[in-house]
Amino acid sequence: MRLLKLYTDRILGAIKGLDRVRFRGTFRWLASESGIQTFTSRSNILLKDFGRWAQAKTEKLRESCRQRAEELGIETIYLKSSRVDKEKWARKIAMEKGIESGSICMFSVVESCMAPAVSGNKATKKLELHYRPRKCVWIYHYFDDPELGFGHVRLQSWLPFNAYLCLNGRHWLEKQMEQRGMSYIKDGNCFPWIKDVEKAQEFLDAQLRTDWPRLLNRLTREMCPAMPEILSPLSFDYYWSADETEWATDVMFKSSGLLDELYPSFVRHAMIVSDSPSVMRFFGKGNISLKGKVKGRSAQEILSDCRRRYEGVRVKHWINRNSVKMYNKSGSVLRIETTINNTRDFKVYRSPEDDEKRPASWLPLRKGVSDLHRRCQVSDQSNERYADAVFAGRVEETLQAVASESCNPVKKSGKRYRALNPWDNHDFRLLTFLGKGELAVNGFRNKDLRSHLFPEQKSSDPGEAKRLSAKASRSLRLLRAHGLIRKVPKVNRYVLTEKGQKFSAALLGASAVAVQSLMEMAA
Repeated sequence: MRLLKLYTDRILGAIKGLDRVRFRGTFRWLASESGIQTFTSRSNILLKDFGRWAQAKTEKLRESCRQRAEELGIETIYLKSSRVDKEKWARKIAMEKGIESGSICMFSVVESCMAPAVSGNKATKKLELHYRPRKCVWIYHYFDDPELGFGHVRLQSWLPFNAYLCLNGRHWLEKQMEQRGMSYIKDGNCFPWIKDVEKAQEFLDAQLRTDWPRLLNRLTREMCPAMPEILSPLSFDYYWSADETEWATDVMFKSSGLLDELYPSFVRHAMIVSDSPSVMRFFGKGNISLKGKVKGRSAQEILSDCRRRYEGVRVKHWINRNSVKMYNKSGSVLRIETTINNTRDFKVYRSPEDDEKRPASWLPLRKGVSDLHRRCQVSDQSNERYADAVFAGRVEETLQAVASESCNPVKKSGKRYRALNPWDNHDFRLLTFLGKGELAVNGFRNKDLRSHLFPEQKSSDPGEAKRLSAKASRSLRLLRAHGLIRKVPKVNRYVLTEKGQKFSAALLGASAVAVQSLMEMAA
């Protein structure tokens, strides 16, 4: 990371690893209409008896959780509203009762779910089993595990008995350091100071080597010991996936004053290199057209992104339910964090699921925990690219030194490529596209560049779409020839090089400053 090289005298160190992770457990046979219909058929459960049968299973599950709470000596509390901040309440209970390790409490609350239900079909005059939105009681088990730290299991008490489990890699790291007697200072889920940063990074890396199904099944079974009996004749074997992952890179400065001195320029540059519609769309504020333009009163929406929140000033960029953000935390910590909800935008090198004998290739990244290691790798690369893009504006080189090489013709593989002209409308749009912060999440493709360069042109006509694609391809070849971008191996996707980050950052920074200000800085 360029920041660590620029400010070695101001930084204590940096750690990177999992922050908050939300896992989802499902029984694959019960997770679909066809699956549960097959199960009821093979189990000789008549549809007219399905409701009573399912209700009996629910009562057994809830009774098992209640008995388990009694064994653990913790409270079972029914919540009248699902809007209650359960984590805050659980932490309050832990503080009042002095619980530093072990189970804290259980909550039960009515919340929405997808569940099977039997209804009559007027056309066929038969009963049918379908999944539909319903409400049922969910049970939360909050704990402070001696190895994993603070977290909770959320269990659906009605079929298909889905489970959600939230853990935090930073709370886990705290337990790892405590067990080895390592000194640290912790604020929430952040560490402003760690005595041995390298050792702490080793602990975070070790988390990725966890046997996730075994761990997650254990935590769920500890909450409801009767689950294997309830599921009989099915085996107690959840299929675990990561619904949402947060991967955080924390740069620890020696003091809050040293970070405060630099952070405003980081925020300013991050806002310059990223267009406001992307930021606003993430927060769900503002009216964004299909072409990415802001409608209505945009100024207030842009300012809302830079408000000081409890964790500090935050800049966040969104693309297709995945995001990357930067904020100052606990005074002296600079955090860059990638959140992935939609894994299908990324690739993993693996064999196809339907035929493992076929040769491995780059296929869509799955949510299953089997691809979690690759997901963390992608997130780490996203943080690195975003950090380098933001900190590219801190280079000591002049604009002339950064841009001169690309502003002259070059030869590559015996072919001559024209110079880039930053003040030409087309080239300026091309270079500003490279500075978009959300590209750090998963790079960009031909169609992403095409929609940026030609937003007003309709490409519904196949011939027109082909022509615009060819023009974008020529622009990509030009950028590659100048060394501003590189192609991701075996994937039709591109990412910026260090040279491209410097060039786009310098251009955008200079174009956003008034001439008078530039003259004053040069004087």
